[in-house]
Amino acid sequence: MNKAYKKSLSGLLAFSALALSGCLLQNHYMRDEVADRVAHPAWMVGREIPAAPFSLTAYERIHDRGGTANLYIEGDGDLGYKSDNPTPKNPVALHLASKDKSKNLIYIARPCQYSGMIEKGEKCDPAQWRERRYAPEVARSYGAAMDEIKRRYNISAFNVVGFDGGAAIAADLAATRSDILSLRTVSGRLDRIGNPRVLNDLPQRHFIGGQDEDMPPAVLHAYMEKISPTSCAEYSFIQEASHMEGWVSKWPELLKEPVACTGPEREFDALDLLPAEPIKTTREVPEKP
Repeated sequence: MNKAYKKSLSGLLAFSALALSGCLLQNHYMRDEVADRVAHPAWMVGREIPAAPFSLTAYERIHDRGGTANLYIEGDGDLGYKSDNPTPKNPVALHLASKDKSKNLIYIARPCQYSGMIEKGEKCDPAQWRERRYAPEVARSYGAAMDEIKRRYNISAFNVVGFDGGAAIAADLAATRSDILSLRTVSGRLDRIGNPRVLNDLPQRHFIGGQDEDMPPAVLHAYMEKISPTSCAEYSFIQEASHMEGWVSKWPELLKEPVACTGPEREFDALDLLPAEPIKTTREVPEKP
């Protein structure tokens, strides 16, 4: 290999490394930009909440200090084992929150999404958004963030909404806190919830998509069997929705569906998950910022 070729190859490799680095930086920046463009039209202001060991990214709109708040928890994000950034390319929970007209509205991303660790210089371990994404320290971190929000805005209680893996976090919080009034899940990873029976008396509604291959109706089926009999758990079967698609434009109407404990306790019937009549399936992509 002659010197000229070696020099050319060295330059090409250096350029490729620089280009790759630039792409990664741009990729990270663009995900932040997407979140800002979704949140700002809904008058949601971003900040980082110190919640050891993590610094959690939040977007908030508070118009009624002392009242209750709707709290949205993001999904698992990019879990690819080659990914160095779990920040979602499509933050579905933030899209949903942006459609919520509540006076007090809070969105909290998952650990290592958008931000990192609370200690300066400490980096997120990939395990924290992969195999340890539902670890006890994660729920404790969210608990600390909720306590900080309560102090800052004098919030009295929360209605919690969890998308994807955020549903498991929301359920864990609801099982241990007395200031959660209700639980909603969207395409929720309900198979990650350890003991659903502790939520037996909590008003809850679970939204599941008929086209969801990640969290199919069988997951909801298993959860409902574990929690029944109860009068507090309801579900809505959206035939045309998939895991990531078909929720955002419908969310204002879905939010109106009741979340309450009504009537006598009843056993879950798996036949209820079947649509009453065939529904024409259409695929809907969440609104772009």
